[in-house]
Amino acid sequence: MAFNSSEKILETTTSASPTELASYGNRMLKTSEKLISTLVKSTNTNDSVKFNLPTVEGQVFMVGPQVTLDKIPRLDTTNSSVDIDLIGIAKNNYETRSAAVAFMSYNTMENLLKPDFFNTSNKTVKTMMSTVISATLPKTRNTKLTEPVNFTLKHIREFDPSGSLSCVYWNISEWIVDGCVVLKTNGSYTVCSCDHLSTFALIMQTSQPPASDPLLELLNLVCVFVGLVFFSLALLTFALCQWSPGVNNVARINICISLLLAHLLLLLTQQFLSIIQRQKVLCAVISGLLHFLFLSGFVWMFIEAVLLFICVKNLSQISSKKSEVLSSGFLCVIGYVVALVVVCVSVGLVPEGYGSEQ
Repeated sequence: MAFNSSEKILETTTSASPTELASYGNRMLKTSEKLISTLVKSTNTNDSVKFNLPTVEGQVFMVGPQVTLDKIPRLDTTNSSVDIDLIGIAKNNYETRSAAVAFMSYNTMENLLKPDFFNTSNKTVKTMMSTVISATLPKTRNTKLTEPVNFTLKHIREFDPSGSLSCVYWNISEWIVDGCVVLKTNGSYTVCSCDHLSTFALIMQTSQPPASDPLLELLNLVCVFVGLVFFSLALLTFALCQWSPGVNNVARINICISLLLAHLLLLLTQQFLSIIQRQKVLCAVISGLLHFLFLSGFVWMFIEAVLLFICVKNLSQISSKKSEVLSSGFLCVIGYVVALVVVCVSVGLVPEGYGSEQ
């Protein structure tokens, strides 16, 4: 119940200051360490206790004076694991020849001990890449490590190859890197090595996105609006003015429709960008629609070029066969179905290409 009550604490800290968040986090860490120390019991050989709760999971491993193991097994949770020389630590406790290690992983602690508590000289965007973990030696007199401890931390968020990873530990009010280094990393996990035990996490730093230029945004908005006006005028001209029955305006009308809708969608996307970015499905749908509209515009340009070529080469034939070969329905099928097929193939082959955060 004590561990699960952390969810209620998190609900009350939504408007808390950084100092208050750090204070809440420190209290939760101390309480957790006291509670888990009660699971330690004397043993002659070795014993372990494992628990899994909604907000925290962990394992306690104990060794005694008659332990026969050369090395204790790796202690692991869902998103992390630790390798520690507990046998060597026990041998350094000359009186009892025993030791215990408690390893915990907090699933929601990052809401209190935020990555922004990692103070660096350069201004970067900091992202918590792992669950917050804690390793202690409860009820062990000599807690000096015989060798560095290795933590394997699974990435809980998408890894950015251009980002910089740091293995950090919590020091009362901030995350610091003293005594911790990154041994190896890949797209899914990182191995950290630390010369002491504490509360640890993996933080990634990425460069801040360039600041938006209000003047450039205004210029972009004006250009899109001017484009909408002229596309509308062109559409009305081609739709209402038919100079000759032998001239087919279908391609020109559909070019204007495709580009008009594409620019209108761009304008709406810019105005509601903050809302759209939070909806991955909506963002992917808009990306697909933009791809389809601009691609259909190019297809209609190709159709218009073919019609002009035929018209110049043999105007009389296009007049006599207009209803059989170059009907409006047939041209619309070509103009839109081709673009739709290309978009569908693209979605099937590279689905992650639509709906990117950028």
